[in-house]
Amino acid sequence: MSDTAPRPQGDYRAAVVDGGLAMSAGMTPRVDGRLTVTGVVGLDVALSAAQEAAGLAARNAITAIAVELGGAPGRIRRLLRMTVYVACADGFHELSKVADGASAGLRAVLPDTALPVRSAIGVRSLPGGAPVEVELTAAVDGADAPSQAPFGTRP
Repeated sequence: MSDTAPRPQGDYRAAVVDGGLAMSAGMTPRVDGRLTVTGVVGLDVALSAAQEAAGLAARNAITAIAVELGGAPGRIRRLLRMTVYVACADGFHELSKVADGASAGLRAVLPDTALPVRSAIGVRSLPGGAPVEVELTAAVDGADAPSQAPFGTRP
């Protein structure tokens, strides 16, 4: 796992920690800020490539949360919820199989942490032409989780 949070592709934070909860922004399959694959699942992206992309996006979500926790993935107590968005062709129904790739990505990074509940949602398009995007919510240890900038101010 990288010790650098995935760079936001717009005006938002990669992750936020508030008390015992951490939430990632929607993460796409990027390495060093570049998409590893683009396209529409079931049209120009094969199921296996979409699963790999979903795994990378999920690992990016974990990394974003861990960096917000001061680089301590061990402070992630439990994964609570994951949403996997899939840019897919009309008639593509293997959304859950794509999301299984995201679950595998989580297991690769946090094998002892329970898998979250999840939703797999088919959409027409995603940022930058990404085939998948993953959001993650986790319970985290420590009331000393970093506090965010006060409402109305920028970090």
